[in-house]
Amino acid sequence: MKNIMEYKDYLGSVEFSEEDEMFFGRVLGIHSLISYEDDNAKGLISDFHNSVDEYLKWCEGEERKAEKAYNR
Repeated sequence: MKNIMEYKDYLGSVEFSEEDEMFFGRVLGIHSLISYEDDNAKGLISDFHNSVDEYLKWCEGEERKAEKAYNR
């Protein structure tokens, strides 16, 4: 089982809360907090991708350089 996802050179964790019956995670290797969650695996992947895309779009709009993962 793989507990790491990759998208656009960003790595994201995959965790599961049995109590909440939710998958969740965060982008790894950067200082900014980018998190995502869903109640199924396909939704978690989609939310991870959307979260990274929104972060990159926000950086562009704020004219800030997007952080690169320190583990890449």
